[in-house]
Amino acid sequence: MFDTILYEVRGSTVWITLNRPEKLNSFNEAMHSELLKALQEAENDKAVRAIVLTGAGRAFSAGQDLSEVDNSTDYGDLLRNRYNPIIQKMAEIGKPVIAAVNGTAAGAGFSLALAADFRLVSEKASFLNAFIHIGLVPDSGNTYYLPRMVGHAKALELMVLGDKVGAEEAGRLGLATKVISEENWKSEISAFADRLASMPTKAIALIKEALMKSWDLPLEGVLEKEAHAQSLAGLSGDHREGVQAFLEKRKPLFKGD
Repeated sequence: MFDTILYEVRGSTVWITLNRPEKLNSFNEAMHSELLKALQEAENDKAVRAIVLTGAGRAFSAGQDLSEVDNSTDYGDLLRNRYNPIIQKMAEIGKPVIAAVNGTAAGAGFSLALAADFRLVSEKASFLNAFIHIGLVPDSGNTYYLPRMVGHAKALELMVLGDKVGAEEAGRLGLATKVISEENWKSEISAFADRLASMPTKAIALIKEALMKSWDLPLEGVLEKEAHAQSLAGLSGDHREGVQAFLEKRKPLFKGD
């Protein structure tokens, strides 16, 4: 089905694996196209309630495959046509997206991890804002997400100095939702994904949307956005199930509707 990624549905979770290990899962044109298609397919599949994005081999993603660019490359068009649609889709998709950062996440690979809703990080993984080392600026949402996670000063430091951030430091900075040991990697990723897939999916989608828009709204606008979202959540089957389970003193069985 795909040449540069793997797409596997496991229960209510889809695993999307960047699969160019010989190139450290760096992006070429085919991978851009296939990843966007995979995200769209996961979004449209009602049985899928969580998405895991990871890399094959020893890297999550090293970013852009530099053998694909030359002096005639317009990087702005490259971003507009190939990277930005992926980052936008990850923000808009109404299902939780987990970046399972198995190894190096550099350049646009770092940005891809930042754009996920959660980052589960291997103890051997690292993050690198590599753009500065080739005279470029961070892109693919990096300047949007990174300062919101670590603060303006730290983000500027990581962008300008281009120093590597190990897994332990990523945990301290708030980049990592959780740092996971190598021996527990697969089981903990699966357990975390299963947990999200069993939650009220509609509410998660509304939370993602409200949080994203809250950065650009005054308090009055945020309050109205919350009220609107709560109206929609209150009409969901999962809300009815949650209330019924509470009254019956049992664990709710959410179906994602």
